[in-house]
Amino acid sequence: MAKSVMYRGTGRRKRSVARVILRPGTGKFLINGRPFDEYIPSAATRLDVEQPLTKTNNLKTFDIEVNVYGGGLSGQAGAIRHGITRALLEVSKDYRPILKAAGLITRDPRVKERKKPGLKKARRAPQFSKR
Repeated sequence: MAKSVMYRGTGRRKRSVARVILRPGTGKFLINGRPFDEYIPSAATRLDVEQPLTKTNNLKTFDIEVNVYGGGLSGQAGAIRHGITRALLEVSKDYRPILKAAGLITRDPRVKERKKPGLKKARRAPQFSKR
């Protein structure tokens, strides 16, 4: 029995990490064992996650299995998108210019800034009181 081909990609965004596995198939999409539509209820976020697949015309070409943890829904969606992009680059190097032009290859470096001593948040100072 021949081993099935699989392409892996790790995506990160904020505090989220997504491990993505692409296998040739019919477009089945599972995130943490749950269907894609169930895990990400927002239609706009779903479009954002599918962006690398639509740009490369691979929406129904691969079965996608994702394991994602950390952060919130928005960060996880960004991590999944980044992971799918990296896995697609493993599939074919021809996708690189398409994905690069769409700005999908670059990992978004923005993370929450740490809280500083004497402040309420990272930059928010306590309210000034004259008396």
